[in-house]
This record gives sequence, structure tokens and C-alpha cells, in this order.
Amino acid sequence: MQAMEISRTALDVEWRRLEFIAQNLANADVAGGGYQAQKLISGPRSDFATYLDATNPASGADLHSFAGVAAYGVEASSEPPRLVHEPGNPKADADGFVAYPAIDHVGQMTSMMKTSRAYEANIVAMNIARQMYSKALELGRRA
Repeated sequence: MQAMEISRTALDVEWRRLEFIAQNLANADVAGGGYQAQKLISGPRSDFATYLDATNPASGADLHSFAGVAAYGVEASSEPPRLVHEPGNPKADADGFVAYPAIDHVGQMTSMMKTSRAYEANIVAMNIARQMYSKALELGRRA
């Protein structure tokens, strides 16, 4: 797989991760306790352990065998809802508590910044690969 294709798969995954983070933040103050924070589970498309197997001489880093990144699924938070005492709220229970999703705003914002940086890094990697391909074409024309 080429460098630009690997970065493209990572861009797709990071974009989806940003969508889940935005969805979590948008639903953080929805009363009723029905929403649970969601997290995208991702990883390498191929078995990464084969690249680290030093006992197998055939497991050298073959650039054509790298397959990029894939999203494997979505994991819902198992945290119980956050209870806030709001006796005047129509969604309050008999004791006056309203259930809100257990979403950590700071953690979500940190994940958003980290994901944005990974997205930017993959754009930079794609631009560098494009420049390298352009230089290789230039060199090929001169020869």
C-alpha cells in the first residue's frame, strides 16, 4: 500500500473519531439518561505482530504489505448516568434527581485535540509523499 493510501485510511478513521467526539459533546447535557458516550475503536488493518516477529526472516518490513488503519467498531460507555438534583425539572425522578450522560467534557476535548493533531499529521504526511512523488517524476524526466 502506498504512503498516501495509508494516510488516507488514517484520515478516514480520525474524521469518524471526531464525529463521535462531537456527538458526545452535543449530547452531554441531554436530560433523561438515555444517551451513553461512544468511542471509536480502531487499529491496524493487518496483523501488526507479523511485522515485529524477529524470528521470521520473511517478516521484514515489506512496504507493499502495509494496509493502513481501520475502524473496528463503536464502544458505548459503561459509566452510570450522572445524577443532578433539579427538583423543578420535568424529567426529575421522585427524589428530584435528573439523569445526564456520564460524559467527561475535559476528556472529550482532550480527545478532540489529540484526534485533530493526528488528522493534521496525516495531511502533512500526504503532502510530503506527494512532494516526493513529484520529485521522483522530475528526476525520471531528466534521465
